[in-house]
Amino acid sequence: MTKYIIRRFIGLFPTILVIITISFFIIRAAPGGPFDSEKTLPKQIQENIEKKYHLDEPVIKQYARYMLSIIRGDLGPSYRYKDQDVNYYIAKSIPNSLFLGAISMIIAVVFGITAGMISALRQNTWIDYLSMSVAVIGITIPLFVTGPVLVYFFAMKLNWFPTSGWITGRYGWTTLVLPVITLSFNNFAYIARLTRASILEIMRSDFIRTARAKGLKTSVILFRHVLKGAMLPVVSYLGPAFSAVLTGSVVVETIFRVPGMGKFFIQSALNRDYTLILGTVIVYSVILVIMNFIVDIVYAYLDPRISYK
Repeated sequence: MTKYIIRRFIGLFPTILVIITISFFIIRAAPGGPFDSEKTLPKQIQENIEKKYHLDEPVIKQYARYMLSIIRGDLGPSYRYKDQDVNYYIAKSIPNSLFLGAISMIIAVVFGITAGMISALRQNTWIDYLSMSVAVIGITIPLFVTGPVLVYFFAMKLNWFPTSGWITGRYGWTTLVLPVITLSFNNFAYIARLTRASILEIMRSDFIRTARAKGLKTSVILFRHVLKGAMLPVVSYLGPAFSAVLTGSVVVETIFRVPGMGKFFIQSALNRDYTLILGTVIVYSVILVIMNFIVDIVYAYLDPRISYK
């Protein structure tokens, strides 16, 4: 098991390297630049700015210079936000995005698994139909629709929650309610359907029929024999889902004005701020590969059939 974990961990670095490399050259190949504007700068000033940021060098040399700075933990200066470097803006915003994403995923997992279990145990009843209907709605409606609808009804019409803000503001923790519901709704729907389908499949297995024939209670069968196997599809889904929550939070943070990475991700793309774009891409990529790594470890623990060799 230890060798398996070490080997999977070492495999993360080539993946991240490939992502950074592809992102670097795609961004450089895109039309426009960080210093393009409606007002054309004098040629001498343009050359001086490009020389200051080494943009006058060949792309390969720029890439080598950037990789060396990443190894040192330096994501470089921002071309548009001159006060601080990219490290500062990411360090300032990523905790808020991670906090919002973590709360959303916890709620999605708890309520999704619960709804899936109840639906499976009450198959073809009104509870099952109601739960799966809600799940279908959660899957089909995108975030940019769910967010404004919640704001319209619960913030503007009923005045129960603020329309925007963050927990450090005057409305406190109530500002979390609407963005958390928006982010968690889609994942709740997928987890509920996955849990229901997995439990129903395992409940029809021979070893479950044997356990019932021995007189074991339904609760004992469910928690001791069914759930561990039923969680395998859910665990596989959680790794990419958590990363999707962070990328999805770009939309949610914009709607609810959450001071997370979404603001810098959008602005850097609009401004062609190369280093800030790459910095946010690197952070999202690292989170994705780490979550997939954790999922692989948990999956191998839950399923003894998986070989560690």
